[in-house]
Amino acid sequence: MHALRESHGTDPETFAKIREAGEPVVLRGLVADWPVVAAAKRGELGAYLSGLATDEPVPMVRAPAGEHGRLHYAPSIERPNFEREPVTIAGFFAEFERQTGAAAPDTLAIQGLSTEQVMPGFAVANPMPLVPPEVAPRLWLGTSAIVATHNDQVENLACVVAGRRRFTLFAPEQVANLYMGPFHITPAGAAISMAHVTAPDLERYPRFADALADARSAELEPGDAIYIPYGWYHHVEALSPLNLLVNYWWNPARRDVGSPWDALMHGMVALRQLPPDQRRAWRAMFDHYVFKTSGDPAAHLPEVARGILGADSPADLATMRQSIIAALQRQG
Repeated sequence: MHALRESHGTDPETFAKIREAGEPVVLRGLVADWPVVAAAKRGELGAYLSGLATDEPVPMVRAPAGEHGRLHYAPSIERPNFEREPVTIAGFFAEFERQTGAAAPDTLAIQGLSTEQVMPGFAVANPMPLVPPEVAPRLWLGTSAIVATHNDQVENLACVVAGRRRFTLFAPEQVANLYMGPFHITPAGAAISMAHVTAPDLERYPRFADALADARSAELEPGDAIYIPYGWYHHVEALSPLNLLVNYWWNPARRDVGSPWDALMHGMVALRQLPPDQRRAWRAMFDHYVFKTSGDPAAHLPEVARGILGADSPADLATMRQSIIAALQRQG
């Protein structure tokens, strides 16, 4: 496992270069001057957030003490090992105080809460100039917990406000070594790794040793942030009794070209069952025409002769999409 690269005094120009490199980086002290960080350091996080929040209930995760903070699957892998219940922000802190005095406290978490929904003044009071202005912050509030390895089809800037967090990151190319769980049953929407970073079972998941050897890790203090590029897998440990993370998700890719996830699903249907020699041929086709591993596949043709090889305009893409839909309907 390797230490994550770090940046200090990160400004928008530096952050643009970090994003261009496509590698994860810890941004030390990025949000150290946020009012919410100061409130947390004074022990006033509950009062600060409750003062900004509405009374609208939000989903809270509750896992029993026997799960030791790990938010994952129940043994059957048919459901998560936690339940969800509605709570207000003020209600969360009241329950946190009750659990603090318990002999075996439950794990509590509010995950991915959009501040636009229940805390509309948060973004103005705690600004983030590194991300597009339309991107709203999300809150991850909870007790000590472990979020299993997963990835997001977005870029992610995550800022530690209260408590310490340990991030362990895996490059997208490590997917075969992560032993991902099912797509259709997930604890929180994204597929998660069945292999545990904190207690790896290398007899059951032997390739996970290769993933760990290539992994990158860092521990963040309040005021620090981390940039997680598109598609990078990450495992997150909230290490303190009370923790708050604020993150920003955004995707600069074109929105009129369809979903890569849908293309993957179609590929699994149309390609996975082919004989090995045919899969080999189509792998080469995808590398050349889709992923452009040898450069522009139409560069040797005049523009008037490129057809779908040069399709780029919204009208061209709409025509191609309609052709795909018609083909799928014929198959049905």
